[in-house]
Amino acid sequence: MTEHGVYTYDYPRPMVTVDAAVFTRQEGEIKVLLIRRKHEPFAGRWALPGGFIEMDEPLEDAAARELAEETGVTGVALKQIGAFGDPDRDPRGRSIGIAYYGVVDGKAHSPEGADDAEEARWWPAEHPPPLAFDHDLILGTAVRHLHEDNWHGGTARTI
Repeated sequence: MTEHGVYTYDYPRPMVTVDAAVFTRQEGEIKVLLIRRKHEPFAGRWALPGGFIEMDEPLEDAAARELAEETGVTGVALKQIGAFGDPDRDPRGRSIGIAYYGVVDGKAHSPEGADDAEEARWWPAEHPPPLAFDHDLILGTAVRHLHEDNWHGGTARTI
């Protein structure tokens, strides 16, 4: 494990985050798992599960950890779909987000908000509520990947 300490650099460094777009099919519709944020920025707003990486963990592990901490959903095969880094994506400062997506059987997973999520629930992927940060862009990218991988619902499969 990496030792924690004070870091100083000659140049500014961005924060690194991970986000997970997890899909299922319910009632004939593709749904995405969202959390309602408990804290600022964007307190009360819906977002993809995610957060900051730890200094000593691989990116995919960080995405799975954040997903589990915020929703209780575990065992999801995650596929990396891209990096998102517009300078104004996070009001706390410069951040770069690595996004993942996965598919689960929604009947086998009953998400519950935990950690820094007030609530977690399934939303229609094509008609989500207004999202925090740049999560609308990430969700759109994830939906495109979902369709490119020819997932049409039915029994969830590993991507």
